[in-house]
Amino acid sequence: MSLSRQNNTDTLRVGVPKGSLEQSTIDLFDKAGYRIYVGSRSYFPTVDDPRLQLIMFRAQEMSRYVEDGVLDAGITGYDWVMENGSDVQEVCELVYSKATTRPASWVLAVPEESTVRRPEDLAGGIIATELVNTTRKYFAERGVPVKKIEFSWGATEVKARLVSAIVDITETGSSLRANNLRVIDTVLTTTTRLIANRQSWADPAKRERIEDLSLLLRGAIVAREKVGLKMNVPKSRAAEVLALLPAEKSPTISPLADGSWQAIEVVVEEQIERELVPRLVRAGATGIISYSLNKVIP
Repeated sequence: MSLSRQNNTDTLRVGVPKGSLEQSTIDLFDKAGYRIYVGSRSYFPTVDDPRLQLIMFRAQEMSRYVEDGVLDAGITGYDWVMENGSDVQEVCELVYSKATTRPASWVLAVPEESTVRRPEDLAGGIIATELVNTTRKYFAERGVPVKKIEFSWGATEVKARLVSAIVDITETGSSLRANNLRVIDTVLTTTTRLIANRQSWADPAKRERIEDLSLLLRGAIVAREKVGLKMNVPKSRAAEVLALLPAEKSPTISPLADGSWQAIEVVVEEQIERELVPRLVRAGATGIISYSLNKVIP
């Protein structure tokens, strides 16, 4: 299948990152309502929306294909948009990753035993990283004349004892700790973004579909941290139960066949559910059902 530029307004070409973000992105699309199948060797996943064509690229190169018009839109990290210097339209931030929901950081790190304490101590040194352009800009802005910034083809942590320092990405810091590395500074903080080709964004029909996709994906992310609660409550104790629910929420209240009872339904943060449910029971709620959500659209 050709990857040349196309102007077919009936099909929206969207790039999905292949590699570390692949499965979490497919899971996100699933929560957003898209059923995707990825063959073992295919770069063209099938999706149950005939107007949507998905193509898999490495996150590192995604923004270039979006900028060139090979793709109408794509999902990639803010770090790779900056690294490539791509002229694209940022549609929205999608805060998810392979490991956590926290942003990832590219950090300047050295071995624990290194005498280096600050970026200026690396003057004349060699830095290994996959994020070459961004790292070069980082040192240039600080006026630190490093000898060389060399591209690392992976396993960058291992190279920390072969060069002066490394710039590597971390989400939890566990890999750095496992390799006895110490962080000197943060070079760039990054999250996943949905980006669009500027010509596609200027096309009203395509822009609407890209915005629709953004809405559904963001709704799926919001839903990951929330749950729905249903419960039956005697009318005589409804005020007591309602007082326990988050003040910013407006619960749905429905009458039951037994006129002395009501059904109450609300969406709450998952982290407060475990504390809220016992309190609701003590306040008179019964038949409490907790259920996961696919999407929460603000």
